[in-house]
Amino acid sequence: MRVFCLNAPFHRNYSSHQRSPAVTKSRTLYYPIWLAYAAGLLEVHGFDVQLVDGPGEDIEFGEAIERARDFAPQLCVVATTTPSIKNDIAAAEALHEATGAFTVLVGTHTSAAPLESLRDAAGAQAVTFQEYDWTVLELAQRIEGGGDLDLASIKGLVWRREDGELIQNEERPKQADISGLPHVARVYKKHLFGHWKRYFYAITRSPVVTIVTGRGCPYTCTYCLFPQTLTGHGYRKRSVEAVVDEFKYIEREFPGVREVFVEDDTLTVDKKRCRRLAEEMIRRRVKVRWTANARCDVDLETLNLMRRAGLRLLCVGVESADQEILDNVEKRIQVDQIERFFDDAKQADVLVHGCFMVGNPGETRGSLQRTLDFAKRLNPDTAQFFPLMVYPGTKAYEWADKEQLLETKDYERWLTPEGLHRSVIERPDLPSEELRRFCDRARREFYLRPSYVARKLRQISTDPYEATRTVKSFATFARYLFDRDGGATVAQSNDRD
Repeated sequence: MRVFCLNAPFHRNYSSHQRSPAVTKSRTLYYPIWLAYAAGLLEVHGFDVQLVDGPGEDIEFGEAIERARDFAPQLCVVATTTPSIKNDIAAAEALHEATGAFTVLVGTHTSAAPLESLRDAAGAQAVTFQEYDWTVLELAQRIEGGGDLDLASIKGLVWRREDGELIQNEERPKQADISGLPHVARVYKKHLFGHWKRYFYAITRSPVVTIVTGRGCPYTCTYCLFPQTLTGHGYRKRSVEAVVDEFKYIEREFPGVREVFVEDDTLTVDKKRCRRLAEEMIRRRVKVRWTANARCDVDLETLNLMRRAGLRLLCVGVESADQEILDNVEKRIQVDQIERFFDDAKQADVLVHGCFMVGNPGETRGSLQRTLDFAKRLNPDTAQFFPLMVYPGTKAYEWADKEQLLETKDYERWLTPEGLHRSVIERPDLPSEELRRFCDRARREFYLRPSYVARKLRQISTDPYEATRTVKSFATFARYLFDRDGGATVAQSNDRD
């Protein structure tokens, strides 16, 4: 049976599979990693799959639909995000009309608003909520089985009866054992290899391949999208051996690869396992460098071992210098821990990308300035300053909605006409325009410090790869850095602007 998986064309360079989906100022473009894992799981179970990434291939909407028509699938799977949901629904309806296939919407937005999503998607027959790999697999198996299609027992599915009634099934428990997931790099190789060098992250060396070594995060940060809408709060890990096997596969099959980006929400949650992973990478002589997401609580011993294993950079969410604000967003970290982590990272020679987010509960003009001063004092290799961006399904969205701070619930307005982030929170004490201008000023003050410029010049003079990365990132970012209007607002921690 044939299954067509689509990340629909939208804005050019629309990065749908990041935590805060949008076109970014640096033109970062994420792999469609969650959809790719689902496609790979279907293939493992014998389905004939075609995965099309519209933004990655830079194709038009009509071309994606024609590819589906030519493929003649029995099931179409369409990824969704909040800002693109109207476009995603249009894609689902066009696919169903072109192919006659059962069409299901998946992803973060349908997880947050499953009934609303299916109500608005007249051409779709179902949507999923929460982690969808195994839900889609079971749906495909039911369709392949023929006969009367029993949808009522598929956990994690919302579907439409013939009379139009919407039925939300029981939630699917998180898959405790994720060893059955394929190496996503193999899915990229089969379906995305023709354009893999288009995927780009400002904080990594290019070309880059993105994987995850585990799913979920035990922390409950109010703004973080994936644990609240897809992967949950339990950290489920792949085996160390399987992860290193995938690193070695990437080295063999992706000629010229400069880096692997480990996109776990927090790779370092299980420090013992993290150290075992580093030791296995050293033992098996993994050569490609890598970057990962972490919290500001990694100890020096672990940092040193990760550095020996090829770690180049950690992306961390600092968010604020104000302990009250950190507590308000349930960060579960202390300011002195953050300071100690930055000292240890410098000692271990690990670069750090620091994410600072403004406009959270408790924010004041004074805390804004303290956060900027803190960023300068911590002095990460790179930094980003974002106004809070909230998404349905998160506690941050619930807070903004309860406090009547949402300017609009029209999801298209989460983006500018160019596809950049647009904050939809309007606080009477800190207007969104003031927060945007603060972020513009913070970027200028951070990046244009003479000491910072001198450090970057020294860095790129001794490291040709770092020079290439810096020049490429700066070329697209500079117009926002020097523009007093600063472009559009941007959003949440761990999306690498």
